[in-house]
Amino acid sequence: MDNWVSVFETTETFVAERMKEVLIEAGIPAVVLNQLDSSYKVFGEINVMVNKEDLQKAETVIKEYNDRE
Repeated sequence: MDNWVSVFETTETFVAERMKEVLIEAGIPAVVLNQLDSSYKVFGEINVMVNKEDLQKAETVIKEYNDRE
């Protein structure tokens, strides 16, 4: 995971999965890294990760998606 960076953070699984889908549809490989505590869902976060090379493009895609919503 050395070449992967977090491009989006949330505490909602469905939001992270949707953002992953948006990035994949834009041609950017993405994965969800769930770091929420399994017992207490208020601790931790869910990160959407992309390759370092795709960071700038991913940030642009996320901004455009959020502007539409």
